[in-house]
Parts: sequence; C-alpha cells; structure tokens
Amino acid sequence: MPAPPSNPNPAPSQPDDGTRQLLQWGASILGSGLLAGVLLVTLLGGFSPTGASTNTGWFALIVTLMCIPFGGLLLALGVAKWFRNCRLGRNR
Repeated sequence: MPAPPSNPNPAPSQPDDGTRQLLQWGASILGSGLLAGVLLVTLLGGFSPTGASTNTGWFALIVTLMCIPFGGLLLALGVAKWFRNCRLGRNR
C-alpha cells in the first residue's frame, strides 16, 4: 500500500489559548457597561453625587460600575495576549 502524501511544510497548529474568547467577552462586557452608562445618563434619570434618581437608574449605575472595570481588564489581557501571539508568530 502506498503511503499517504505528506505535506512538506505543515502549518504550525497552535492550540487555542483563549485569546479570542478574552477579546470577545472583554469587548462585550465593556460594551454592556458603556451602554448601561449611556442609558443611565440619557433615559434613566441621570445621577448626582448622592447616586441615581430612579430604581432602574441605580441598577444601571451598578451594572456600569461593575462592567467597565472588569470588561476593560479582560479586554486589556486579551490585547496583551494577542500582541504576544503576533510577536511569537513572527519569530518562528
């Protein structure tokens, strides 16, 4: 039986290290926080130094204050991993 043809230059397969997921989830969580902040300021009564003026405003404020830092950190980690992968890919 003849041997199957071999590929002389196989593409290096890198295992999925989660960079794409970090970028996707970081961007979506950050976007959700920004959307909640925009809704708080425009439609939900705004906020003052003592807090939001409506119950839904408080909810939007809480979502904003949770999602923006967490999503920003996830997105920053994803971007750092993406740059590292690009840099390592060029050195091979």
